[in-house]
Amino acid sequence: MILQAIAFWILAGVAVSAAFMVVAARNPVRSVMWLILTFFTTAGLFVLIGAEFLAMLLVVVYVGAVAVLFLFVVMMLDVDFVELKQGFLQYMPVGALIALIMLAEMAFVGASWAASRGEAAAQPPAIPVSASNIEAIGAVLYTEYVYFFQAAGMVLLVAMIGAIVLTLRHREGVKRQDIGKQVGRKRDEAVELVDIEQGEGIG
Repeated sequence: MILQAIAFWILAGVAVSAAFMVVAARNPVRSVMWLILTFFTTAGLFVLIGAEFLAMLLVVVYVGAVAVLFLFVVMMLDVDFVELKQGFLQYMPVGALIALIMLAEMAFVGASWAASRGEAAAQPPAIPVSASNIEAIGAVLYTEYVYFFQAAGMVLLVAMIGAIVLTLRHREGVKRQDIGKQVGRKRDEAVELVDIEQGEGIG
């Protein structure tokens, strides 16, 4: 228990510090690197509480795809984020107010959990002890929440189609392939016979 507590405080401190550096860093590339460190340390916290599947998803999906995508987009766009952060201080009071509200909510949730800790310990476990973490998540996700899972997939599909439609622009002067015109064209439209005199060029 002491080793787990030490690991928790180390990982939690690194995660909070890295999350702060994501916002505080002026270089966007460094911000993404701090974000990747935040994901890794958060995955370690998930492993400590026994959620190995969520830790694997955090590393594979967020670090391997989302964070790397952010990094490539930031490096390709070459956006001047230093100029965008010029008016950052004027939003400081609102941000501090929101931070205080979130801190009060977390303190309330922690106090409620501590008060009901004895009652929760007397209750039986939510999942069988013999089932692994992945089996328990799969059993709940594809039985009780299967309709919500399918609805989430449909929402993501619609969002992907909408993003493609919004970014698909037909610009003038750009040749595009039209299968109907290619299949329906006639010989006279595709072939031109030119009678060239001997010794003369096409020009």
